[in-house]
Amino acid sequence: MTEASPITAFACVEQNWNDLMDAAVRMRRHLHQNPELTWKETETAALIRQSLDTLGISWRACADTGTVAMLAPNAKGSHIALRGDMDALPIIEATKHDWSSTREGCMHACGHDGHTATLFAAASWLKQHEDTLPGPVTLLFQPAEEGGHGAQRMIEDGALKGVESIYGWHNWPAIPFGKAVCPDGAVMAGNGTFRITLTGAGGHASQPELCRDPVLAAAAVTLALQQVVSRRLTPQHAAVLSVTSIDAPSNPTVIPDTATLGGSIRIAQSSDREVMNRLIEQIAHDTAASYGVEAHVDIFPRYDATINHAGAAEFVRGALAQELGNDWHAADIAVPIMASEDFSYYLREIPGAFALVGSDDGEGHDVPCHNARYDFNDRLIPIVTRLYARLAGAPLPAT
Repeated sequence: MTEASPITAFACVEQNWNDLMDAAVRMRRHLHQNPELTWKETETAALIRQSLDTLGISWRACADTGTVAMLAPNAKGSHIALRGDMDALPIIEATKHDWSSTREGCMHACGHDGHTATLFAAASWLKQHEDTLPGPVTLLFQPAEEGGHGAQRMIEDGALKGVESIYGWHNWPAIPFGKAVCPDGAVMAGNGTFRITLTGAGGHASQPELCRDPVLAAAAVTLALQQVVSRRLTPQHAAVLSVTSIDAPSNPTVIPDTATLGGSIRIAQSSDREVMNRLIEQIAHDTAASYGVEAHVDIFPRYDATINHAGAAEFVRGALAQELGNDWHAADIAVPIMASEDFSYYLREIPGAFALVGSDDGEGHDVPCHNARYDFNDRLIPIVTRLYARLAGAPLPAT
């Protein structure tokens, strides 16, 4: 591919398919080199908006750095929305690609650069065929998926006005390339995080009887919490509770005054959130008390489970079968995936579906999301651009 500005890469509405795909890869790699964290996607937003202007696609700002664009607003058929998320993660990149992040401590480690470039490629292709679209198409370039509740803010700012159904996707390195999943019901789990602060009385390590040891209490709380899923929830409900950190700064001869635990929960059933949160509180307080230590618990709700609507999911599955072939379904992938997505907000409001599309092509794209060595598989861009074209009812490129 020849070098070109990501903005001018999409300037010609009459681009042929191959040129469009080359331009989309250039945009993806430009975004990867210039990542921006949650609610700080100002340069990304400017790039998208300038590019939409170049294509003659109307848009408006939404939820600060988000953008809502519209195609075929007067078409009489069903009004659908397509979504791409934009934000990066606070991770130091460990890849050696020519397009690696130029911003220390910030990295597109979840593929949102690829999701954005794919939605823009779809926008460009749909614009070329706007007069053939059966219904209006809204394009949602969404900020702040990584814990920032960006979808919620987009909805509050009117992003779904007039929209009848919505579709989205996520690349997934644990699924083989050419395979995907899009079930009825839950496709990804809900999540939440917690922090437990244990306060005791520190002192000299040689005199534990004069102390109230928060480190020992933290170990006991950790072991007790790990039994919540296996002993306090019904086995028919998928759930995860993980204590992910224990922080008790001190030195080898000092028992500290405090220790702090951090962790997360994952739930496939929304009703399990209240149960798990109540058990975290109860176990932390009761276990701490048995060690003479006080516990303070902070619960941070995040996202609900991403639950596909049956009719919309069937629609997507039909498009996946047309695109990937009849054996497209990754039947050995258990769903829901226990990762979480704020696409769940959209699916609480209107019908829609979310698909996980496989990345692993045997060429290093099996590295999981949120890993410093992760990189988006650019071979997914044409696949999902065609998938979006099918969902929107647009003509497909000649093969």
